[in-house]
Amino acid sequence: MLNLKQKGFYKGVNLGGWFSQCDYSAERMNQFITEQDFQKIASWGADHVRIPVDYNVLELEDGFSRIDEAIRMGQKYGLNTVLDLHKTAGFSFDTYGENEHGFFDDASYQEQFYQLWERFAERYASQPVAFELLNEVTDKEFLPAWNRIATICIQRIRKLAPENLILVGSYENNSAKTVQYLDIPDDENLVYNMHCYEPLKFTHQGAYWTEAINPEQRFPFAESNITPEYFENLFASAINKAEKHHTVLYCGEYGVIDRVSPEDTLAWFKTIHDVFEKHHIARCAWNYKQMDFGLSDDRLHSVRKEILKNL
Repeated sequence: MLNLKQKGFYKGVNLGGWFSQCDYSAERMNQFITEQDFQKIASWGADHVRIPVDYNVLELEDGFSRIDEAIRMGQKYGLNTVLDLHKTAGFSFDTYGENEHGFFDDASYQEQFYQLWERFAERYASQPVAFELLNEVTDKEFLPAWNRIATICIQRIRKLAPENLILVGSYENNSAKTVQYLDIPDDENLVYNMHCYEPLKFTHQGAYWTEAINPEQRFPFAESNITPEYFENLFASAINKAEKHHTVLYCGEYGVIDRVSPEDTLAWFKTIHDVFEKHHIARCAWNYKQMDFGLSDDRLHSVRKEILKNL
């Protein structure tokens, strides 16, 4: 059975907005995250960072060297790296803001995806880098194609990088409840991946970018029925799936929007952390800075130490 604590992928922080969900300018990529940020994250007690990367960055002349440098800075401070392909040619989780379509039906897009991962695998084989194949598959109708694509991709990666961790999530934006429907080959270094922003009406209250939320409504923690039992029920099928296939769970994103009070934010984190610890679920909080969820932002100054006790 995998032990992600021993492998150094147990408590992490996302570096969203650096090489993904950005304008791809040199200014952004040079300044948004610097070496001092890696040092700070390490001081928080994290053992890894998750770096979302859009395929657009890797089409730049210096794209791969930027990833090399990010991994190097992490290693300098004892931080491993989850390399997350946040957007691939033909697909993005952000159906409102990105014009990417056709990936699950187009063999040429899929081949581009496989070849990109082969480049990652060749470059980072045996390094402390985990490979997250694709961020947040959205629709249920994509699942049959995604199971096939993920299986082929894993096989092609393994020819070049037999030991790196590979993370795979399911549809409905990496929902915990859909992990059970993954149909990919067992692999001793394969990890089932989920994201958790549940209940969305609490963690995303005030969000302006999704039709699932009325941005005017607010839901105090005390009135939201968020308990350990809530998360136990939410994660149950994913936990069972992982146990059946002799692997473990990783929650690659979880967090609370900056419209929520620091006190309510802390209460949510404490509740979900208790369940993570009980079931030895590795995790990576969203997000280090800005992006509407910043853990380093001034708003959380009064509660940050408590949040970071378990990350």
